[in-house]
Amino acid sequence: MLPWLLLVLAMAAVLAWLEWGEGLRRTGAAGSAYAARVACSCRFVAGRSLDDCAKDKLEGMELIRLSEDEDAKSVTASIPFVVSDTARLREGYGCVLKEWES
Repeated sequence: MLPWLLLVLAMAAVLAWLEWGEGLRRTGAAGSAYAARVACSCRFVAGRSLDDCAKDKLEGMELIRLSEDEDAKSVTASIPFVVSDTARLREGYGCVLKEWES
């Protein structure tokens, strides 16, 4: 009985990902990029703690997790197993998304 239940749950998870996964990835990518840049500015420009900056997340961003790298002066925003973006403080530019750095 247990193997069948696990198989049904796995199939349901795959079907759910096929139905909603791409939309979550696309909207999650926009949300994580926004959250990384805003949280980086809050943390390293305004000097607030990351916990305090997390309070500024907009409605609908509950799945996004923030983490910081104090040495690199960067913040990573992610939806686990879906998407992740990092913004780093760049002298003269403020916080810049990792993929935009040259």
